[in-house]
Amino acid sequence: MTRRVVITGFGGVTALGDNWQSIKQNMLTAQTAIRSIEKWKEIKGLHTSLGAPIENFNMPEHYTRKALRGMGRVARLATLSAEKALMDAEVLSNQSLLENGRVGIAYGSCSGSTDALCDLIKISTEKTLANVSATTYVKSMSHTCAVNIALYFGLTGRVIPTSSACTSSSQAIGYAYESIKFGLQDMMLAGGAEELCPSQVSIFDTLFATSQKNDTPELTPRAFDRDRDGLVIGEGGVTLILEEYEHALKRGAKMYAEVVGFGTNCDARHITQPTADQMAKALKIALQDAYISAEKIEYISAHGTATDRGDVAESHATMQVMGTKTPLSSLKGYFGHTLGACGALELWLSTMMMREGCLIPTANLENIDPECAALDYIIDQPREKSCQYMMSNNFAFGGINTSIILKNIA
Repeated sequence: MTRRVVITGFGGVTALGDNWQSIKQNMLTAQTAIRSIEKWKEIKGLHTSLGAPIENFNMPEHYTRKALRGMGRVARLATLSAEKALMDAEVLSNQSLLENGRVGIAYGSCSGSTDALCDLIKISTEKTLANVSATTYVKSMSHTCAVNIALYFGLTGRVIPTSSACTSSSQAIGYAYESIKFGLQDMMLAGGAEELCPSQVSIFDTLFATSQKNDTPELTPRAFDRDRDGLVIGEGGVTLILEEYEHALKRGAKMYAEVVGFGTNCDARHITQPTADQMAKALKIALQDAYISAEKIEYISAHGTATDRGDVAESHATMQVMGTKTPLSSLKGYFGHTLGACGALELWLSTMMMREGCLIPTANLENIDPECAALDYIIDQPREKSCQYMMSNNFAFGGINTSIILKNIA
């Protein structure tokens, strides 16, 4: 027997704000967080200077020096977003609940903090341990977000670190959903975080996948557009509180949506080139898990990175499973590609869009690339539409594909 899983809390730290209302207003007025970062222009061989930074980010004063010493920037983004989510779910002060072993965490990022990784690398490059401390590894390790959140809030349930590039947080949400669905936990914190650094930007730059509109950052990225020239990297942290339905009902929790389907698989063909057929299979798995047909989905949150092969493969995979009539948009034009955080960020905002019946368009999309499938792309203006079911899709290096389906229970 399986159990129902609902979302009872959201928390986010993004380059466009840390609450739905301010983020929504920025998106509705076509404001994006994309900037040209001057200091990146000093890096030899780096073609792009574009990023979407969270400016003037500082942790609240109640975080002590002792609490922060094992947190790099990525873990701080994650932990602060988790605190906001726990507050939203009205369980932050319920230590008996958080520490009872039935509350766990599934959380992801591409890696730990870059500064700490650089300090470790200096052991080999500069033959010194001068910058290495007792917390250097803790800041750099791939599960730094998950364990720092667990430690800070006293979570004693299962810990599921997910480090799968751009599907890190969507996999985390899916595995958290399954942990509750199959009775292993009653509540899970789930999400992802990423800090902006030139090392991650350089990875895509060497693949000729970054946008080089360095003088016109307001015009890029432009997912699915004929004139797109690549992605822009951003940063952020977003946490969801997933909870078993009866458990939430008993404590009188507000419920944003129900998680009804999750699908994930692997292309197993190429480390960086996506495969439309395997992408399509992940969508089918999610639909099968939700026990609904494709026609029930009324909005699709697309991965939409604004890369040539990625956009084309995703659009054709979507058409193969969903047909051509379901409204679709990508939110990465507003925040950049937040990598390990993008799945959680997009699911949060899509949930609010679904609840309010206001679907945000893809930023900068003007002319559909003829190589992309003929889908119902939301362009220019928000679309007023009530939705009962929505789908959020993400895809990552390594051929990892994810799809999550939510049901509106507003």
